[in-house]
Amino acid sequence: MLGFYNYTVILTYAGMLAAFSGILAAVDGSPKTALVCLMLAGACDMFDGAVARTRKRTPAEKRFGIQIDSLSDLISFGVLPGMILYCQDRSLASAAAASLYVLCALVRLAYFNVMEEERQEQTDEARTCYMGLPVTTSAAILPAVYALKGWLGGGLIRMDLLALCAMALFFLLPVRVKKPHAAGKTWIALLGTAEFLLLAGSRWIFL
Repeated sequence: MLGFYNYTVILTYAGMLAAFSGILAAVDGSPKTALVCLMLAGACDMFDGAVARTRKRTPAEKRFGIQIDSLSDLISFGVLPGMILYCQDRSLASAAAASLYVLCALVRLAYFNVMEEERQEQTDEARTCYMGLPVTTSAAILPAVYALKGWLGGGLIRMDLLALCAMALFFLLPVRVKKPHAAGKTWIALLGTAEFLLLAGSRWIFL
């Protein structure tokens, strides 16, 4: 069979499957379920790099890891957030914002692939920072936006659209963003738990 199937890519594959489930949920009109799937994909992505570095990989396995991670990220943090937004009202404005968001995520991930391959040819060390906002931040930002929407009501109905447009812009801005380490990941996990509880208690209902 084509591809690589060792344990270093299991979390990447699991995250993609969670994201695809979220896309189906968004299309079926279950936004909370879609957001939970987005958060699950984010959790998988948070640890897949650390898992991959525990194995001594061949150059081909490393290149495959870069490509499969970015392809998974495009589905998880590009297409899924766009579908969550669009399926809220299926309006032209939502379609335009979602399209812009997915396009910017695509460009960022392709650029990251080029830069990451060059970096890994020079060093095996984990990166310490990113250039531009990582697409994975949507797994933390978007649930927070919708949790606020659920608690505060329809007055913030376009806050989701503005959030996606802002993230799309920051995906491509050449600013350094420090990569979170162990303590940072703990805070992110706590944030995700708080967001899940806010979503569960908001006015939206799982469908």
